[in-house]
Order: sequence, then C-alpha cells, then structure tokens
Amino acid sequence: MTASPVPGVTLKTTKANNIHMRYAEAGPKNPGGPLVLFCHGWPESWYSWRHQLQTVSAAGFRCVAPDMRGYGGTEAPEPIEHYTLFHMVGDMAELVKALGETSAVIVGHDWGAPVAWHAALWRPDLFPAVCAMSVPYAPPGHIDVLSALEKLGINDFYLQYFQKPGVPEAELQQDIRGALRRLYYTAGGDLEEKGKGFARLSDGTLLGNTVNPEKLPAWLGEADLNYYTQEFSRTGFRGGLNWYRNLRRNWELAGPWRGQPIRQPSLFIAGSRDGVLRFPAAKSQMEAYPKTLPGLRGSHILEGAGHWVQQEQPAEVNRLLIEFLRGL
Repeated sequence: MTASPVPGVTLKTTKANNIHMRYAEAGPKNPGGPLVLFCHGWPESWYSWRHQLQTVSAAGFRCVAPDMRGYGGTEAPEPIEHYTLFHMVGDMAELVKALGETSAVIVGHDWGAPVAWHAALWRPDLFPAVCAMSVPYAPPGHIDVLSALEKLGINDFYLQYFQKPGVPEAELQQDIRGALRRLYYTAGGDLEEKGKGFARLSDGTLLGNTVNPEKLPAWLGEADLNYYTQEFSRTGFRGGLNWYRNLRRNWELAGPWRGQPIRQPSLFIAGSRDGVLRFPAAKSQMEAYPKTLPGLRGSHILEGAGHWVQQEQPAEVNRLLIEFLRGL
C-alpha cells in the first residue's frame, strides 16, 4: 500500500485475470452501498477519477479506480491481441473478486466506457448497474468501425492512425508532457474553435491537429499534468494504443451479442463540447437508447464541458453519480 497524490486515496496492487494490477481505493470496505469500479480511458490513469474517488467515497461508497491494462502501475502484456474488450472485461470481473466483493456498479469514461458497457452486457450478474461517460452505448453491430470509416471514404481518422504499431508511439514520446498538454486541451471544453480536434488528421500526424494552449485550463493544474507525464514517461504509450489495435478483433468476437440491449439500470453523461458526440454514429446511438438501454435512468449532456467531463465538471458529475447510486 502506498500513499497517493490525492488525500484519502491509497494505492494498492493485486493479481487479477493473470496480470498484476495497481488500483486506487477510497471509502469504507463494507458500506451500505455497492462497490463502485471506475475505468479510465486514453491517455489517462486512475488519477482521472481523483474527484470522484474523494466525493463518492465520502457519500459512503467503496470506490476503486484501477490503472487499466497497459497503463500506469498495471502490467502491460507484450502481444497486441492481449488488449481486447474480453481481456478488459475479464480484468474488471476478476478485480471485483480479488477485492472480496460479489458485485460492483461499473463506471467508465472514454475507452473505459466500452469496457463498462460490455461488462454490463456480458456479466449482468456481476455488474448490476452501469454508468458511462463520453462514449454512447451501441450494441455490437453488423460492421466494425474501421470498415465503416473505409466505406465512408474516410482514411485520415485518428483510429486509423493508431493502427500502425510504433508510429503514434514515436510521435507522442518525443515530448510526453507537451503531447499530453496538447491532447487534454484540444479535447477539452475550453477550446472553442469549431471543428478543431484530432478526430480527422488532415496533415497525417496526431499532434499537428492539436492546439498548444498558452496556459493550462482551470480543470488541469501543473501538478496534475506532472503526474500524468510521470506515468507515461515510465510506461510509454504502447499499452494504451494497443486497445485501438483490437477494434476489428473485438467486433469479430462480439458476434453472439449483436443487437443486444443492456437491461440493468444505466446512466450516460457527456460534455456538450465533446468531439465524440460529433462522431458519425453518435447521434443515432443516443436516439436508440429507449431500445438499447431500456433501464436508462438519465442521459445528461453537461453544457460547456468537453471530453474530460468528470475532471472538467466534477461537482455536477459527482452529483449525478451519487444520485444514481443511491437510487439503485
């Protein structure tokens, strides 16, 4: 057990699903409420949930935020094919067991959102409720996202750039702090330039389509950026990028669940300035919620927030999350 840079949060390690996992924990061991398991996205860390760990645990819940597979203090297996959604959901299922619990409400943001959605889809016995942020739920469909982009004639999307092992890693690792600073700012709500972002890479590089801010946004302090930089300086970016390299494999493996809804209680939160909501399918995915998420308790778009919604507007996210948890 080690102290973390966040008061009231401790860092621990365990073995789950055959890998060593580091996780941050806050709150009572046997609260009235369930275990709440937080899954971060790219390029992030357990630290992305610092505000939730403090506030949701103070509301009486046991909160755990792991470094996901390939990140931070958690193991990063070498083979690319060890980063499918099945591995991630397996990690979360086994982590619940390793923590001595029999169920958990699962919460995910960015890439952590598909992990949370699929954990709820595949293991409703273990995950009786789900909250996801930024990435809408869509049941496994009849075409994978990379083929869908090709059919639309799109070949400069960042998901496609990330398919090339070593290429995005080399670009990001030239100046890790500078790269993270640009990515966090460009995807955040402070950038008001319409259409600016790194979804389409018109010049063929990732960072060439980002903005270097004069100063950090209010939600991201120098100490926060330093912590993220320290983590990626140690681990590099390969583990996180390998998640993207399994998009087709995920689609192939998810065949048995094509079109399946998630029936248990669910919650969706995103920022009004989140570029993910401008992705080609996002609008229709959210309009389909009455069918795909029949247990939906709320879909909230927070005005002015960008992609990093739980860090940009923590008070509102925490309020919605605690209300959801107490209503279960």
